[in-house]
Amino acid sequence: MSVSFVIDPLDFVQNAGIHHGKIPVDALVRLHDFLFDKEGELIYQIRGQFDKNEKPILHLEIKGKIHLSCQRCLGKLIHTVDLQTFLVLAKNEAELEQADEDDTADAILATPDMDIVSLIEDEIILSLSISSRHAEGECSMQELESINDSLPSKTQSAHPFAALLALKKTN
Repeated sequence: MSVSFVIDPLDFVQNAGIHHGKIPVDALVRLHDFLFDKEGELIYQIRGQFDKNEKPILHLEIKGKIHLSCQRCLGKLIHTVDLQTFLVLAKNEAELEQADEDDTADAILATPDMDIVSLIEDEIILSLSISSRHAEGECSMQELESINDSLPSKTQSAHPFAALLALKKTN
């Protein structure tokens, strides 16, 4: 499923554009690797405006819930997405480099055909934890037990160096 919303960001800011909508989680393909399932949808709003220094910015708000995979128990972890981002628009590479020196604001290059859905997906991925997990003690014990049951126990498998010991005894 492909969803796209393409704008000229500088024109969008100049016209004080506002756009809002919903995106099914299923449509965010690059996010799939982090997900337990592809259920749900995200609500977004993007607004073009000028900051106090008259720089063009995009104000992006994203809200919703996604189901991540817990890295501890591999079960479903409900993650609330509630992002609010201000992105300074650089008109060229030189402006982008100058904006990158300022640690107080994020900047992106204003291309005439900016895909807002990709931008939203980028912001969500950047906001995720490196290792998403349930809070301590909240992992499903049933899921942990099924993982432990699938692992070979010490009584079922021989010691990894048993073959070497047998060779040593024969020599």
